[in-house]
Amino acid sequence: MGRRPVTVRLARWSAEHPWRAIALWVVFVAVCFVGGNAAGLNEATDDDQAIGEFGRAQLIVDSGGFHELATENVLITPRTGTLDPAAAKAAADDATARLRQVEGVTSVGAPMPSRDGNAVLVPITMSGDPETAADRVQPLRDTTAKVQEAHPALRVEQVGGPSIGKALDDTLGKDFKRAELLSLPVTLAILIIAFGALIAAGVPVLLALSSVAAAMGLSTLASHLVPATDTTASVILLIGMAVGVDYSLFYVRREREERAKGRSGLDAVEIAAETSGHAVVVSGTAVIISMAGLLLAQDAIFSSLAVGSILVVAVAVIGSLTVLPALLAKLGRWVDRPRVPLLWRLTAPRAGRHGQPARPRFWPAVLKPALRAPLATLVVSVGLLLALAAPALGMKLKFPGMEDVPRTTAAMQAYDRLTAAFPSNGTSHTVAVKAPAEQADRVKAALTGLADRAAADPLFAPAEGDGPKIKVSADRRVSVLEVATPYASRTDEASRSLHELRQDLVPAALKGIPGVEYAVGGGVAASEDYADHIWAKLPLVAAFVLALTFLVMAWTFRSVVVALTSILLNLLSAGAAYGLLVLVFQGSWAEGLLGFTSMDAIVTWLPMFLFVVLFGLSMDYHVFVVSRIREGIRQGMSNKDAVAYGITSSAGVVTSAAIVMVGVFSIFATLSTIDFKQLGIGLAAAILLDATIIRAVVLPSLMTLLGDANWWAPRFLRGRAATPPAEPPAPAPELVGAR
Repeated sequence: MGRRPVTVRLARWSAEHPWRAIALWVVFVAVCFVGGNAAGLNEATDDDQAIGEFGRAQLIVDSGGFHELATENVLITPRTGTLDPAAAKAAADDATARLRQVEGVTSVGAPMPSRDGNAVLVPITMSGDPETAADRVQPLRDTTAKVQEAHPALRVEQVGGPSIGKALDDTLGKDFKRAELLSLPVTLAILIIAFGALIAAGVPVLLALSSVAAAMGLSTLASHLVPATDTTASVILLIGMAVGVDYSLFYVRREREERAKGRSGLDAVEIAAETSGHAVVVSGTAVIISMAGLLLAQDAIFSSLAVGSILVVAVAVIGSLTVLPALLAKLGRWVDRPRVPLLWRLTAPRAGRHGQPARPRFWPAVLKPALRAPLATLVVSVGLLLALAAPALGMKLKFPGMEDVPRTTAAMQAYDRLTAAFPSNGTSHTVAVKAPAEQADRVKAALTGLADRAAADPLFAPAEGDGPKIKVSADRRVSVLEVATPYASRTDEASRSLHELRQDLVPAALKGIPGVEYAVGGGVAASEDYADHIWAKLPLVAAFVLALTFLVMAWTFRSVVVALTSILLNLLSAGAAYGLLVLVFQGSWAEGLLGFTSMDAIVTWLPMFLFVVLFGLSMDYHVFVVSRIREGIRQGMSNKDAVAYGITSSAGVVTSAAIVMVGVFSIFATLSTIDFKQLGIGLAAAILLDATIIRAVVLPSLMTLLGDANWWAPRFLRGRAATPPAEPPAPAPELVGAR
């Protein structure tokens, strides 16, 4: 007998030395977590995240060294009818006097009436770091509330970046806290239903949580090479829980199945390592390859997500091959305790004839159409999935704007009244100009003329107060002008105003100034430039992921056909998920059902992120199912019988893993923000489609139709057959005769 695979050797050592393996894992997780906290997090800067012309504008502004202070406003409007000027002046004077006494307020500006005279704005400048202003704005809000009490006939509100940030932090913080509190019980409940025993359900969660903790620390260390963003930790938790639970589920279910056949604990662990352990390594490699594709986007956000995801998947794979066998060996039959009576009878692996597992009944019935009429089943199922994918051809990408933030908070309701009365405080474009210091006066004159031309154009909002405010850096080399538009950031009018600035107004205004460099940024520019960036990089990322995944699958299964069908099925799954996402979120029919307001677009970063995540996670199931089919082939079954065996024997674990993921991802769909709703729905729907229609209908019908051609490979790729298990698996008799 040749040398055993490394997965088996690792598992055997861990099973024979369980306390050492467990202790080493605990030390590893602790060192990673503590070491990461000690090293500190290196966060990405604006320079790291500069994309397109928006990025160039941001870099020009940053080079000016402007000392920006946070600003707030007190907005005074009538509750009904028109504003009483005398009452408004009294409220404004009261607010000014009170706010000047508040610690953290640098200055309070003169009250400014709106153009229609129906609102008054009192500007406030805060001291300190603007990045932390939201944490220090509460005393100002409390003071404004007292002004409101003193003037009940008017509506007196505080509105500005810090107060909106504070309100959103409070709202989203509650959302995420609820999601975190729900995700663990939901996962445990599903695993208890899947296993019928509490310890068996707890083992996957324990491995997933410890993998996440270790990866958090490692990602903090890695941030000194690839700067981290504020989304990295959330993605590590999301991916870590998904793959950690999946890998453990595959392993534990196979070990229990082998024990049900009468094998000893050590033999059961070895067989689980040789089969499920091997599948975990291959699927983990596929996920890592998918996530590595994000590095080709040359984007600080995606690079950070890639590093975090790669680390947590790698740690989960290592844990599955080392500490998991040790836990199973140490627990022995205690892994099936304490049992949940009814669930245990429904889910426990039972031995049938000759020590083989008892045959399932549900999945053979589901498989009959695919095995008896594979061509018709394939055409119908693929046709339905392509029809579902078709709407993706009309996908539009945009960033969420202020109009997409939930209006459940007083701050956002006040923001709507502010932008209605003072349009220049809403959506704006940033014109950033860099030129030699001696040209500063010419630049200022050009920008003043630009502001005047824009004020006469209905696409732009005229400046409030004393006219356009042009900021000039201390060295007179950088000048910045904000040009407002009265339209919301995602509207066609806002987009046209951006293009008019970039293509006409700004070049014409700055033409002829020696050494001038300029760019137009702002929220609208960020959305459009990032969408262009995604569309440009997505083909490169997809090609990289597809090519490397094809090579890994071909080498693993020694079959070009299996590798090719793996790619095609995962593309079909991803396409259907894209189409469903467009159907739900680019229309308005599901708004009431899911609690959102349609932005008539998909959030810009989602298509690329969804592609790599779905491709990686879908490959988990595909590798596991095809591995079981190949087991049947190596034991001498016909292709049809092997397909029946592979699908029926893996269906339970694949379904359980998919339900866990769908349950966790669905929680994200309950969050308030549109981007997380789209992420949750997209992931949950894709996993559900993949684990049901793709794995139970399309895959078996395709593999049945191809027959022995499934396993074709060029001579150099053919390898020796692996040592078969001691007992060949038995096909389901109901399906053997379905020829």
